[in-house]
Parts: sequence; structure tokens; C-alpha cells
Amino acid sequence: MLYRYYRNGLLVLSHHPVDFEIDEKFANNRHTIVIKSKKDNIVLDNVSDTMPIHDVAKKEAFFNGYQSWTDSKEIKLKAKEKNIYRSPQAVVRAFAMDKYGDAPFYKYRRHVIHGYDVCYSKSGEGFFHFNLNYHNAYLLFEYNKRNHRLTITSDLNGIKLNKGDEMTVWDCAYYESYEEGYEAFKKYFPKKNIKKMFGYTSWYNYYQNINDKIILRDLEAIDNRFNLFQIDDGYETFVGDWFNIDPKKFPDGLKPIVEKIHSKGLSAGIWLAPFVAEEKSKLFLEHPEYIKKDKKGMLVKAGGNWSGQYALDLEKEEVREYIKKFLKYYMDLGFDFFKLDFLYAAGIEVPEGYSRCQYQDKAYKFLRECLPGKIILGCGANLVNSIDYFDYLRIGPDVSLKWDDVAYMRLFHRERPSTKTTLQNTIFRSFLNDRWFGNDPDVFLLRDNNIDMNDDQKKSLALINSLFSSVLMTSDDIGVYDKDKNEHLEAVLDNFLHAKNARFVKKDGKIQLFYELNNKQYHYYYDYKNGVLTNGQE
Repeated sequence: MLYRYYRNGLLVLSHHPVDFEIDEKFANNRHTIVIKSKKDNIVLDNVSDTMPIHDVAKKEAFFNGYQSWTDSKEIKLKAKEKNIYRSPQAVVRAFAMDKYGDAPFYKYRRHVIHGYDVCYSKSGEGFFHFNLNYHNAYLLFEYNKRNHRLTITSDLNGIKLNKGDEMTVWDCAYYESYEEGYEAFKKYFPKKNIKKMFGYTSWYNYYQNINDKIILRDLEAIDNRFNLFQIDDGYETFVGDWFNIDPKKFPDGLKPIVEKIHSKGLSAGIWLAPFVAEEKSKLFLEHPEYIKKDKKGMLVKAGGNWSGQYALDLEKEEVREYIKKFLKYYMDLGFDFFKLDFLYAAGIEVPEGYSRCQYQDKAYKFLRECLPGKIILGCGANLVNSIDYFDYLRIGPDVSLKWDDVAYMRLFHRERPSTKTTLQNTIFRSFLNDRWFGNDPDVFLLRDNNIDMNDDQKKSLALINSLFSSVLMTSDDIGVYDKDKNEHLEAVLDNFLHAKNARFVKKDGKIQLFYELNNKQYHYYYDYKNGVLTNGQE
């Protein structure tokens, strides 16, 4: 039986207050609660706090999305939150579109806007609240439009304690001033001085249709301005079969290509999705026991990419050994840079005894232990779990070769590919860059062929990515660039390496961008609805 009781304004759910010793501190806008269990087999529930939001009609707030790809921006508090369960359910089920974000475990409601681990508002004096207990519990922020209150919940659900076990169940920094909170955030998460990566990735030109001729041709065009060349998805036979390099596409394997990448003084990058296997893979067909099962004994789907992907069961020793072996295989081939994708799959179904945050933390820590000394770029990953384990993290959904993808895709999940959405994420998550990790905003593209974005949209993509990131990549074959394209590429790189004090202000339906370059001040208006930049200095 669970008892409800209040302690200093916090609603606490537990078996009984006397089950724990409680050490609570509140100092310098930081509220911390540590408990020590007096009994065995205590399963924790959540801890929540609530506070009013004033001047609702005028207020906008930032709610950080669940994972890398989830749309995240400053929004009006009267806005509607996108909900996958309002989409055609037959299509949702057919393509497992509800598996990418938090829909498997969070109940979306029409009158609630929510986010995770950091939430702020710049309206009026504003506020800035953030999670400092990010190894144990996600901090869920929920704004209720009906009562105009913000509820903050430490998601402890599932954590199991035995007698003598200690656990931090609440550690939140509260600031009722945006400016004060942002300054505190920067002190808690000082700059890491992460190396900037300027590189090439094969995905956004060829997708899975790559081979050794394409890769070597594009590599030949890469010059010493770049420091990274990454081979993306398509070299393997099926996702999950990581030892099986497609012999038709890469008859000599990948090692000769890695050697040529290194001979040009570049880091060699490889794309992998270590926590999933697609339905056509040998791994899925020959080792169904490797696949995670839910409480009903059903295999856990992780989305509808490729032939449909399933989550691997990381509780099984043989699964962890398989992951260790194939990661070592790519290290032995000479790869330096590992883009690890679809990492949210670890948290879709969580075993007993863990909170969802704890389990994803364990999974990401495992990847870091498998790749000592290597550079990791996480993708499709929960943000706070990545802070201590990954060098770089994707902070938006995939760029689409159309501005906002095809019309029917806009009906679906919050993690869908969209250049329009990923640029907003790049801007509004920019305060995390070089503090939680190096931000990866995905690629910019300058080419004219195999793309359905206009010149204004491509210009916006290149400029914004160059200002607010630690990773800047393209998928263009720069060997076919003309003089104008090469000059544009040079300007993009100059911004990336030398622009200072980049910042933004959202006002009147547009985003104003400010930065300094070569002792000059620059100011642009960015219309995020259609991707057009206009010069604010004219």
C-alpha cells in the first residue's frame, strides 16, 4: 500500500514515511533529498513538486524533448502538443511510430505540455529549472493549461531498494529568474572545450545506396579543411549483422578505406545502431532470444525503419558480449569516431529494479566502456544520459531533403525527419553545446541535385548549423562544387571556426540571430516557418 504525504511542499509517495531515513537540504536554489531504506524490497514511486505560472497569456517556455530527435523549442503555453495517438492508429501500429519517443510510457493529454530535465521561460523575469540527479531519475516538467501550474516530477518509478541502500531521489535547481538560472546552469555545467569536428557523412546523398566506389570518390574530394570522414548506414548486409560487410558493395571490406582516410590525415568514422536488430537480419532470425520481451512476453519493437527494428535485451550476457565484440571489430579496423544511433531503444522496456533513467544510464555507460579512448557521437539518445559518456550528441531529428518532409509525414511522431524542426532544435538547444556535450545539428547541404530545398533554406541550414554546434558535416560530393559553392563552403567553415558570441532572440514570429566574425557584428532575421534569412542590418 502506498501512502501520500507532504514534506516541505513535496508530494511524496512511498510505502510509509517510516520506511526511510530522509536527509533533505535546500540551499542556494538547490533542493536535494537523499533517502536511506530501513527495509528490504522497497520499490520507489515518484516525487513531485508544483508551482503556479503567472502571466500565462504572454508566456512562452522551453520544454526539452525526451530524446535527440524530439521537437524542442520555446512555445506559447496555450500551444497544442503533438500526440502520436491522435494520428491514424492503423499506420502508427504498422510502422511502430509510437516507439521513437516517450509515447510507450507517457500518457499525453490535451491540456498538458511536457518536457524533461530542463525547462525555462524568458517571459517577464521568467524561470530556469534543471535536473542535477540525472544518473538516477529524469525530471519531468508538466504545464497544466487548466490550473496554470507547473508540476515537476522526479521519475523514480521502478527503483528497488534494500535495507541500508541510499538514493538521491530529488536534486533540482530552481530559479525564478531566467538570467540567474542560466548563469547557475553554466556554473554547474562549465564549458568542456570540445574539439570542433568538420566532416563528411555519406547518408544524406545516398542513404543505404553506397559502395566502395562512391565512398572513395567522395573521399578523394575531401581536403585538409576537414578532419572527419564518416561512413554511414548501408555498408552492412542488415542492421544488427555488424560482422557482415556487404561483399557486393565493399568486396575488399572497410579496412583499405579506413587506411585511405587516415592517409589524408582524417579521423575515420563509422555508423552503428548497437541496441537494435532489423527483422531481416541473421541476428534476429537466428537468435530471437537476443530480443527484449515485454511483460506479456511479446518482442519489443523499436520502430519501423528498414524491415522493422527490435530492441536487444541488454540484460543478457550474450547480447552484451556480442556488442562488445562487434565494437572491438570496428576499433580493430581502425575507426576513431563512432556514431551510435537509435539508442533510445534501451529505455523502451525497463527491467525491474531500475528507473528508466538509471537503465539508460547503465546502457550508455556500457558503450563508453566498450570504446575506450574513441570518440562517440550519440544519436536518437536521451540527452542527460549522454552527458558523462558521449563526446557529441545529435540534438535534432534528421535533416530531410525537403524543407519539412512530405505532407503526410507531418501527421506522425515528434521525432520524424524534418529540416524545419531540426533547425529549431539546433537554435533552442544551443545552450547545451560544449556543456553537456558537443552539439551535432546534423548536416548542411549546398548541392543543387538530389535535394528539394531552395537556396534560402540551404543558406539558413548552413549558417545556423555553423553558429550553434561543435560538429559540422555535409553529405555533398564537394568534388563537383563550382566556384560559388566552394566560396560558400569556405564561408560556412569560417563561421564554424571563428564566429563568436552567437545568440538568438525569438520575437514576433521570427528568430533574430546575432554573432561576431572578424571584428564585425552580424544580425539576421530567421523566418523558421519557411526557412528564409534576411539581413537585419539593412
